[in-house]
Amino acid sequence: MNPGKISVFWFRRDLRLEDNTALARALSSGFPVLPLFIFDTQIIDELPADDARISFIYKQLLKIHGQLAARNSSLHIFKGEPQTIWKELLDRYEIQAVYANKDYEPYALKRDRELGELLESLGIGLHLFKDQVIFEEGDILKNDGKPYTVFTPYKRKWLERFQGASSLTENGEGGSGFLKGSISFPPMETLGFTPSSIRILSYDLSHLREYPRMRDFPGPDATSHLSPHLRFGTVSIRQIIASLGPADEVFLSELIWREFFMQILYHFPRVLDQNFKPKYNGVAWLNHKEDFERWCEGKTGYPLVDAGMRQLNATGYMHNRVRMVTAGFLCKHLLIDWRMGEAYFAGKLVDYELSSNNGNWQWAAGTGCDAAPYSRIFNPVEQLKKFDPDLEYVRRWVPEYGSPDYPGPMVDHKYARERALETYRKGIDNYLPEN
Repeated sequence: MNPGKISVFWFRRDLRLEDNTALARALSSGFPVLPLFIFDTQIIDELPADDARISFIYKQLLKIHGQLAARNSSLHIFKGEPQTIWKELLDRYEIQAVYANKDYEPYALKRDRELGELLESLGIGLHLFKDQVIFEEGDILKNDGKPYTVFTPYKRKWLERFQGASSLTENGEGGSGFLKGSISFPPMETLGFTPSSIRILSYDLSHLREYPRMRDFPGPDATSHLSPHLRFGTVSIRQIIASLGPADEVFLSELIWREFFMQILYHFPRVLDQNFKPKYNGVAWLNHKEDFERWCEGKTGYPLVDAGMRQLNATGYMHNRVRMVTAGFLCKHLLIDWRMGEAYFAGKLVDYELSSNNGNWQWAAGTGCDAAPYSRIFNPVEQLKKFDPDLEYVRRWVPEYGSPDYPGPMVDHKYARERALETYRKGIDNYLPEN
């Protein structure tokens, strides 16, 4: 049966019905709204069938499907290349407009540009809205209109703008509702997926008062586990920030870092595979395969590094302080290109977000926009004493630590530090700017 003219809402990084900007606008369009999700094969074909992120997305979509069923509607699930699927939908339905929330990554920008061109050729509007951030790429700029490349002044301007912002939330169904009808939700196996053994934890903001004091200690893990939920939009960033109080400034600062790295990637897409600061292009990475494999497996002989890598491999998560130590160790102690570490994290992290992963790895390597100086080289032994003094974290993930089965350090810290400083210095001296 032809339902007549409809609007389509495309779920992407906003897997929720509540406080969803583009969805609220679609439901105000005056036309029944068909809710849609596409498992994009250009993305998921690079992932294993049991990837934890796919399982997480699937479970959240199933939840949304149930919520829509209570409204006599259904979530329409597709798997394939988006442009092909959209052509099929345009043949099947009389679509008057498409609504979606913006995504700022290079692939997503290209995908949406191509869809916009297809729809425009048919006289159909594509309406994109800001939703996954408080401030997007053009909202927080320097007085000369250029993007910030240093975090502290960006944060200052962000907070100034935020103080003057009006109500943040988007709600209401306006003048229409969801397209009526019941369709079955596809089983995982018919989509080519298998359930993951890794479970993504619910986020918990109940101990934020302790966050400034406890956030660097991986043993008790007093972090919020919010990041995958922001990554996939199971909760609104506006809702999270609205729940914070004046004492939560340190936590808010972490959320601002997320938006800072997003606008860096948008304005400087070359950071995908290049140093933000070209003067580091001359650094001669060693990239020894055996060293990289020992780092990946958590067998470096440095217990804090090994605990972090084993936690990552087992759970898809790593405590943020330990991420800094493990990344710094790979780049500075082993002189392995940050791009290799970034790619490994991208394949493992359940909260993987391209902009943050790239920004943090370049920070660790000293090559990034707001990077620590290359001379800052974490001593993993001192980091262990400072942040896991009772070995609570190390004992959990490296049970053989302290026994004859645990190897000695694969590289001496003092030697590695001097080697890194010399390599970076030579790299900078040898760099020839392009004309």
